[in-house]
Amino acid sequence: MKLIRYGEKGSEKPGIEIHDNRYDCSQYFEDWNHNFFQNNGLSKLKEIVSKNQQSLPKINNSIRLGSPIARPGMIMCIGLNYSDHVKESGMETPKEPVLFMKATNTLSGPNDDIFIPPKSTKTDWEVELGIVINKDCYMLNNEAEGEQHIAGYTLVHDVSEREFQLEKEGQWVKGKSCPGFSPVGPYLVLKEDINDILNLGMTLSVNGKSMQNGNTKHMIFKPDYIVYYLSQFMQLEAGDLISTGTPPGVGLGFNPSIYLKRGDEVVLSIEGLGTQQQKFVSYD
Repeated sequence: MKLIRYGEKGSEKPGIEIHDNRYDCSQYFEDWNHNFFQNNGLSKLKEIVSKNQQSLPKINNSIRLGSPIARPGMIMCIGLNYSDHVKESGMETPKEPVLFMKATNTLSGPNDDIFIPPKSTKTDWEVELGIVINKDCYMLNNEAEGEQHIAGYTLVHDVSEREFQLEKEGQWVKGKSCPGFSPVGPYLVLKEDINDILNLGMTLSVNGKSMQNGNTKHMIFKPDYIVYYLSQFMQLEAGDLISTGTPPGVGLGFNPSIYLKRGDEVVLSIEGLGTQQQKFVSYD
């Protein structure tokens, strides 16, 4: 069972996908949001599905999918978290996770068009594994508790504007928070449905040309540790999203660098978590 949200942007309803069939769950739940995850919603959902799956209204697979989670309280990101990406960047391996945040209003659907910011010449791509938190937590004791606070995993496109990020004063958030810069989905896969989170292939192509081809096994800081570590500094809340870093092959890493242009099409996937496809367009 995978969690989805479907419908027009801003009016999505909660649903599930089972064996390529999609079902509406809005008669039972308001949304896949903080209240759902914090109040044992996943267990309630599993019980409803086991008893009433056939009575759930079916959803046409042609209907737009939004982010599989509602707007979270936080989008926290981990930088330089793949050993092969660190090498590509010419930087030292971090001794602790490098943290930055994205504005939560950057959340968008997996196949929505993405607007390149006006005057931008350095919009870049990053395929990433996303973690969704299942219960509020602060000051966890160990990685095992970190694992217990993970609801599941999703595909994230951490779109970045490198001039805003690296050539302007201050933190990276300026290059990460342009409208639509966080496509998520197509679905949230529950953690128990993934055999090995540390061995998932990751790919991204631009206009059919392969740019990123990585694997989660190269993560420096693993998901369980990331949740534990973040909880030492901040309260994570149910429904929060953590984007865990990207493998090599980003546009910034090429010599010379390559950046997205209006009309470019990007396709990205993580094994078992689905595929996204976006067209980059102009505000004009």
